Amino acid sequence: MMTLTAVNAMTAGEFTAAFGDVAEHSPWVARIVSSLRPFASRDALVEAFTGTVRGAAREAQLALIRAHPDLATRAKLTEDSTREQAGAGLNTLSPEEFARFTGLNDRYKAKFDFPFIFAVKGATKHRILASFAERLNHGTEEEFATALEQVCRIFRFRIEDRVSP
Repeated sequence: MMTLTAVNAMTAGEFTAAFGDVAEHSPWVARIVSSLRPFASRDALVEAFTGTVRGAAREAQLALIRAHPDLATRAKLTEDSTREQAGAGLNTLSPEEFARFTGLNDRYKAKFDFPFIFAVKGATKHRILASFAERLNHGTEEEFATALEQVCRIFRFRIEDRVSP
């Protein structure tokens, strides 16, 4: 774990290397956040990531959402995504459960044109499936906002795993 003092002392390059993957395959977020240092607290660091994404152009927000993997995919995932999905039991799905996730992922992407985002840390596969079913009933704007909210929750979880309070 890093201390906040160490985070604030990093060069821009070191910061981007350490936090470039907090926003899935989108190091641009960390590059911007690096310029907002020093941070008074870990929460302030999280808020900087969140604020940067909320203040970004819609196209950049959409690209960030689209950079996230499908849940329960067999594709190669980032180290963080692999650990998070395993923690929710998505790496041990039965063939039937895997087929259900695949079908829901396909329906969701067909409707919204971006992947279903759910901050899985602390969740079960049953809770995730229930959220999938509920969120498929959302309109596009509501679901876009929900996806961004989930991305920001992922930021919090990942930063809390790396930076001491």
